[in-house]
Amino acid sequence: MKKMKLLSVILIFVAAVSCTIDKKLPEVVPIEKMQAIYDEVKTPYKYGLIMVPDSNKYKMDCPTIFRKDEKWVMTYIVFDGRGYETWLAESENLLNWETQGKIMQFSDTTDWDANQKAGYPSLIDYNWGESPVINQFNEKYWMSYFGGNSRGYEKGLLSISMAFTNENPATMHEWQRVEKPVLTSKDADARWYDNSTMYKSFVIEDKERLTGHQFVMYYNARGDSINPDRGAERISMAVSDDMVNWKRFGNQPVVNHHKGISGDAVIQKIDDVYVMFFFRANWPDGKTVVYNSFYASYDLVNWTQWQGAHLIEPSEPFDNLFAHKAYVIKHDGVVYHFYNAVDKLGNRGIALATSKDLGKSTVEFKSKKESGIK
Repeated sequence: MKKMKLLSVILIFVAAVSCTIDKKLPEVVPIEKMQAIYDEVKTPYKYGLIMVPDSNKYKMDCPTIFRKDEKWVMTYIVFDGRGYETWLAESENLLNWETQGKIMQFSDTTDWDANQKAGYPSLIDYNWGESPVINQFNEKYWMSYFGGNSRGYEKGLLSISMAFTNENPATMHEWQRVEKPVLTSKDADARWYDNSTMYKSFVIEDKERLTGHQFVMYYNARGDSINPDRGAERISMAVSDDMVNWKRFGNQPVVNHHKGISGDAVIQKIDDVYVMFFFRANWPDGKTVVYNSFYASYDLVNWTQWQGAHLIEPSEPFDNLFAHKAYVIKHDGVVYHFYNAVDKLGNRGIALATSKDLGKSTVEFKSKKESGIK
């Protein structure tokens, strides 16, 4: 009798575990939840520019923020006419930033990535409102990046690879790189949506193994198939269990607007929902509209688009052309929305909007004349 009871308990436990494993998460986030997310993350107060290049020759792009050793750290990329390099800055208060220098720079070699090294730190904690610390895997800090050996603004074949360091990621030093790309548009399994070129990537740990793998990469790519939406840039997925060997996940992009650009995914998790901040660029009636918005998901695979007001859009002299490429965090009750600001003169720097009024930044772009650029 005791054996029968024990067997019954075991069977009930196994059934409960099986139900938990097999439970399918909703594929669509309801509109009420989407509205609640918008109300939580909106940042109506534009603080202004926080990072401005020394001259119009340089263009700052793509901030990534993390916390390390009691200070805030920002990586960003800089285009100087030759290509992209990755830089480091630090701050005590998220408002005032000091540039430290380059952590991935040009190679005077024939390497596949000699002239392009645009990096984005990986494995940053994404729990909303908690400290966004950068985590290690195999006793290394990691950074995905896109590279290429052609000179110019995103010219030639661009591919994705990984860099790593055993040193403190908040200190100035050159990160090491794996020897070759981990994803390229020339791969045998390249999809219709990523068989032309690749751009920014963002890597998180899939702590719940929703994808069946430990790590997930969201990446921008452009396809070159003969179809009505040829040339569009979309957000797609890849997965890995060791941060070096990556494979595409699925046969379709996870974000696709068919025209223009949908790109630069950054992931946060608010309660039980993953939030993907991204930017959208399209050309209705021949006019360029570039803004930041978000998607939401329960399972990291199926994403619901917010259909309401944009999170950030052009409105000020410093961002009256583009306001895009978000990195959003919450700290001490304040939401900080870092983004790229581009004015109509082509000046490109990093700006900040917040959920509470923190005043105004005094940093400004230099004019073409003041910067010495003709």
